[in-house]
Amino acid sequence: MNNLLYKELRLVIHPFYYLTSLFAALILIPYWVYFVALMYFLFIAIPNIFTNAKAQNDTGFSVLLPVKKSDVVKARVTSMAALEILQMAVAAIFVAISVAISPKGNVLIDANLAYLGCGLLLYGLFNLFFFPMYYKTGHKIGIPLMVGLTVFTIIGGIIEVLVVTVPAVAKVLDGNTPSALVSQIPVLAAGIALFAGLTWLAYRMAAKNFEAVDL
Repeated sequence: MNNLLYKELRLVIHPFYYLTSLFAALILIPYWVYFVALMYFLFIAIPNIFTNAKAQNDTGFSVLLPVKKSDVVKARVTSMAALEILQMAVAAIFVAISVAISPKGNVLIDANLAYLGCGLLLYGLFNLFFFPMYYKTGHKIGIPLMVGLTVFTIIGGIIEVLVVTVPAVAKVLDGNTPSALVSQIPVLAAGIALFAGLTWLAYRMAAKNFEAVDL
């Protein structure tokens, strides 16, 4: 498993895609939809990584190795989850900068701890829909990516609408004052737990689907 993960990080993922995390700098744009900053990873890195891997027949090569098919899936899911965590870590840096330079916040959800928690939830939901669908074939990415992006967009949109229209939700998720940030720690913790749980479930479902694929 460790060797497969090393292969993913060194051979499958081009170093350029580590830099997509810098799109988190878009969080510094005033009065913007901050969830879009997290979607660039899904727009750019995911389709290109999987398409390049397909072109190199990476999956076909991997299953010929003396490893379990479930480990092939685990290595890919783990490497993509690591990139998502990197994206959120960089986003956290720009959230801190935004809090320092824009104390008035945003029209929609503010750049704050709750935003980071919600972002982790959205990535977890993307993983839950994308990976099991992708590993029904192991090579077709179009529909799984479209479904994953749709889920991310819809749930993200619902969160934004609730923040604007429902005061009780805004009280929990909005605000970037010191007291608001402290009260958002449980939201961030819940986001971390949900990301981990949904990604693990995505791996389990994807591995089960891939076992039935005849390559």
